[in-house]
Amino acid sequence: MKYVSLVGVLFISVTGFSQSNLNELFAAGINDAEKFSDSYFGPVSEGAIYSLANGWYNSADSKPLGGFEISIIGNMTSFKNREDKKTFVLNTADYENLQFLDGSTSKPVSTALGDLEGIQVFVEGEVGPITSRQEIELPTGLASENINFIPSAFLQLSVGLVKGLEVKARFLPKINTEDVALGLYGAGLQYDFSKLLPADKILPVALSAVVGYTHLNASYDFTDSNIVDGSDQKIEVDMNVISMQAVASTKLPVINFYGAIGYISGKSTTDVLGTYQVQSGPFQETYINPFSLSKKASGVTGTLGAKLKLGFFRLHADYSLAEFNNLTVGVNFGFR
Repeated sequence: MKYVSLVGVLFISVTGFSQSNLNELFAAGINDAEKFSDSYFGPVSEGAIYSLANGWYNSADSKPLGGFEISIIGNMTSFKNREDKKTFVLNTADYENLQFLDGSTSKPVSTALGDLEGIQVFVEGEVGPITSRQEIELPTGLASENINFIPSAFLQLSVGLVKGLEVKARFLPKINTEDVALGLYGAGLQYDFSKLLPADKILPVALSAVVGYTHLNASYDFTDSNIVDGSDQKIEVDMNVISMQAVASTKLPVINFYGAIGYISGKSTTDVLGTYQVQSGPFQETYINPFSLSKKASGVTGTLGAKLKLGFFRLHADYSLAEFNNLTVGVNFGFR
């Protein structure tokens, strides 16, 4: 349980990374702050959707009536070699007030996953008879801290019902720290079509369909900066993810192998909440609950994995190829 809690805190810390820099973008005005935030957060929201879609199965062979399995599941969704997710091109022509300090009109800048540091921008305007200018350093991302994956972890329960049908539930108990609150729940169904065949008990393989839904809700409170004052500054993240998979596996006593192909779809909503009082620069305004960002992600995924069963104790691991590749590891306790 301690491991699951720590991974949960890391998950939302991914989303809240470098907020002390990001809120300074309000000095450029609400429209520029929203446009930048949408590009900055988009890739981490996509990766988190792919992370939450995994871990629903470790076999196509569904449990018999009364069979159950309790699992601790951990996912690591990699973006190490995804340079297109670590940066985006900021073109000042698309912004109302932002300008690069070095005179560039367009250049790559970091997303919440990236590692580009020290990029300076400024805003300038007239305040009465005086020209006012404010310089801002753009936020970097996780890769600058040598973190190249998005984690998720949860507890999962699987129970066999009528012939071929298995029901699943997953959850992460509510985590509350000084800055972070996070909780997760989900439900799924697995149907083993092999159970319809008369020769099911002697067939060496099983074929199943798995569908799962995961909901995550989290918030992250972040520190005020010298440029932007205010109160109750935080982000709230709400994610809904659906995974549909066709799974095949062997049916051997100890070691089994499984593979799947499927489709995932998800939506993430990030609300930027609180009061933001711009203290310097030409646009000294106050914003309350300034904006909400929405990101959708979907795509095909393919998975290969293996499961070791030693009595009540089982281990499994699999790797999925998709827009964001993912490694899943599970420790399981159960009875068939």
